[in-house]
Amino acid sequence: MELIQECDHSIHDLSRVQLDRARPRTPRFNMPFELGLAVALERTAIPGHAWVVCESQRFRLKKSLTDLDGTDPYIHDGTVHGVLRELGNFLVLRGNQPTLGEMKKVYRVLRANFRKVLRQAGATHPFNARVFRDLCVLAGATTDDLVKT
Repeated sequence: MELIQECDHSIHDLSRVQLDRARPRTPRFNMPFELGLAVALERTAIPGHAWVVCESQRFRLKKSLTDLDGTDPYIHDGTVHGVLRELGNFLVLRGNQPTLGEMKKVYRVLRANFRKVLRQAGATHPFNARVFRDLCVLAGATTDDLVKT
């Protein structure tokens, strides 16, 4: 809740709804829950908070989350290219306009350095505060380099 409150906008991808392999087989509901928090904050405490919903398949949101009927999700087709394309579409509305090519360059740098960042943080998975911060720093530095060129 605090992280959402600290941000001007939030992006919620509801495309990963499949059941996991471990028993009991369950989907993860963190993203829909966080979307609910963002919508509640925007409608009550932080009217200026902008949120967006992403999905990989057209019309699935209309079936799975009927309370958001009338909200147009950004459909990314489940691909890196599609995610970056839709992020670009969202960011254009916010005044920050990186190109698809620039976002792909940042993605490639993050992907190439991901294992190194994990190792340096002493982590085994990406869901770690230090790993997230280090990846953000790397993304920022890469973006700064792109702006200079």
